[in-house]
Amino acid sequence: MAGCACTGEKVDSPQDLQLMDLLGHYRGYDGSLIPVLQGVQEIYGYLPAEVLEKVSQELKIPFSKVFGVVTFYAQFHLKPRGRNIIRVCLGTACHVLGNAKVFDRLKDILGVDNGGTTDDLRFTLESVACIGACGLAPCIMINDDTHGRLTVDGLEDILAQYA
Repeated sequence: MAGCACTGEKVDSPQDLQLMDLLGHYRGYDGSLIPVLQGVQEIYGYLPAEVLEKVSQELKIPFSKVFGVVTFYAQFHLKPRGRNIIRVCLGTACHVLGNAKVFDRLKDILGVDNGGTTDDLRFTLESVACIGACGLAPCIMINDDTHGRLTVDGLEDILAQYA
């Protein structure tokens, strides 16, 4: 067990130490909630409930306000997400060229619905309005990689690249 340099509090993991350092950096600053939540999500990959309680206590902000901010902004996630985020474009060009079939096939392959994460935390699948690659339609993004001119037949090979 290590101690936090900012409070001397005992922490159990490197993530907890990072959290305490983050909170120590922002403690006492007005308007710090969103940067703290972004930092927490960077540390843990999502926003665990017990960590939100800690944020509320340390920043002296009511838990209801913390939770309200988390649930208002789509960038924040209350459940663990996959190591690889698959974004399926459902914009006009992708829709016209059949990306709904690609999306349905990905749901079948992964065994999750829109917004779902595989049990092994390998993938999170989500639809988006547009990824800005209309010339490659139909397309998806996995993390920062764009895959275009897709057919349902090549999806398993693409997913295999993200083992």
